[in-house]
Amino acid sequence: MSKEKDLYEKIVELAARRGFFWRSYEIYGGVAGFVDLGPLGAALKKNIEEKWREWFILKHQDFIVEIETPVITPRAVLEASGHLEHFTDPIVECRKCGRKFRADHLIEDEIGEPVEGLKPHELSKIIKERNIKCPMCGGNLSEVREFSLLFQTTIGPYSENVGFLRPEAAQGMFTSFKRVYEAMRGKLPLGIGQIGKVGRNEISPRQGVIRLREFTIMEVEFFFDPEEPTCPLLPEVENDELRLITCNLKMKGIKEPLIVTVMEGLEKGLIVNEWLAYFLAIGQRFVKDLGIPLEKQVFEEKLPHERAHYSTQTFDQLVKVSRWGWIEVAGHSYRGRYDLSRHIAYSRKDLTVYKQFKEPKILKVEELEIDVEKLKEFYGEHYTKIVREFSESDKNILLRELESKGYLSIAGFKIPKEFFKVKTVAKKVKGKRFIPHVVEPSFGAERLLYATLEYAYSVRNGRVVLKLPKDIAPISVAVFPLVNKEPIVKIAKETYENLKSMKLRVLYDVSGSIGRRYARADEIGVPLALTVDYRSVEDDTVTLRNRDTWEQIRVKRKEVYRKIPLYIKGEISFEQLGEPA
Repeated sequence: MSKEKDLYEKIVELAARRGFFWRSYEIYGGVAGFVDLGPLGAALKKNIEEKWREWFILKHQDFIVEIETPVITPRAVLEASGHLEHFTDPIVECRKCGRKFRADHLIEDEIGEPVEGLKPHELSKIIKERNIKCPMCGGNLSEVREFSLLFQTTIGPYSENVGFLRPEAAQGMFTSFKRVYEAMRGKLPLGIGQIGKVGRNEISPRQGVIRLREFTIMEVEFFFDPEEPTCPLLPEVENDELRLITCNLKMKGIKEPLIVTVMEGLEKGLIVNEWLAYFLAIGQRFVKDLGIPLEKQVFEEKLPHERAHYSTQTFDQLVKVSRWGWIEVAGHSYRGRYDLSRHIAYSRKDLTVYKQFKEPKILKVEELEIDVEKLKEFYGEHYTKIVREFSESDKNILLRELESKGYLSIAGFKIPKEFFKVKTVAKKVKGKRFIPHVVEPSFGAERLLYATLEYAYSVRNGRVVLKLPKDIAPISVAVFPLVNKEPIVKIAKETYENLKSMKLRVLYDVSGSIGRRYARADEIGVPLALTVDYRSVEDDTVTLRNRDTWEQIRVKRKEVYRKIPLYIKGEISFEQLGEPA
């Protein structure tokens, strides 16, 4: 007797059969952590990305812009960001069969308790104390060690020119911050958004499309003045209810979320920043717009040892799915000044922002100068290269580095302190420079794609109906001639071509009975089916069928072209399309 498929298996089967997604390179056995998106999956993902743009870019286009940066990142960038040091997961190996596992997941499966964020030696101790063995062969396990999640490559033909597939899109936005800031005429707050591929070399991805080694990220790095952290858009969302699992609740073992309004979350100190609170609410609205109810979303705060190295406060936005329970679809982080300050220190470039005082002030400032004549004497022809790099570097950074090290590394030379002069001068200052702080909402597109499919999946009279939100459905309307005869076919094809010319995604199908064609369209989530029949020849009307209710109405064909786009956008109801059939 065969076992009943669970919802996840049904969706995976439907996805592969109808062209949403399947395992990559499956003719060679597939590779864990990689998926192909088929014609419908690619279109659905594109529509989810456009929906994200609506909520995060277009809605805020006065101060949030979108850019595109490379997927290959030089080593220096990830060294500055801290990813080379911190972007790791714990790995453990079976001494008998040689299989490798992500240590914290292996332990959690065995003891049923969360251990995320524990150090390798702490995980090794638990393995020994609980006598945890290899789940495949029962062999003894090695000591736990850190495993880098970065995909490494070389840039060009030289092996020393190391690069990495970016693990997040954020660093490209941080390194481009000054360029974008200047292009946007030097205004804060400023958001920089990006959609693009990232890679994380997961140890043992085991959740299909939920945990991938290559996936698409949709994120905003939002820069603001820490002395002016007020969000003027807060009144728009202040009464939105958020379901929060705070650090305090987690430490008490309470899994039930606290329900608070955005304003209550701020007043009670549960959310540390107004902009972070605002984007939590916008993120919740965005995910709801994909068809995922508010009660199936929750924000879980990361404990200090669980947070990424750059984070002051992080909330994971979780969505409940059938097989995996609560899965993360987004991370909302307050990154503070961490990233820009690190890139300033490592690149020696000025990424600060200037703010003018209301009244000028007299301040004592230190200025760093280099002794050019002395450089000529000791470094000969190299002095020009040293002077050029010195002049292009942020003198405040060099001054701090000189005080801490006693020398400066410039143009490949270690130049001692005696080559520099530090002068203290009184200056009339009209403003000051500061490092902006950053809030980051970051979404995973493929996880949202799966969650959207799961919440759209329904069965009616034994038939699958994929109730995708109308404006993200990969196909907007299906056109069917009732029979494959003229002049019905001529009218249907003409209607089909006209709808295509309106930039709508349209399906044309003449195969099988009209009932079977309706069923096929329902199964892939087409919101409307347009049928041309014998009456169409007489009065130029067509039948429109509602995917979700199976109701049918009659509408003049010339009205179809005006009304269908309005219906897809949600601006009119199905009843407003025409008269009952």
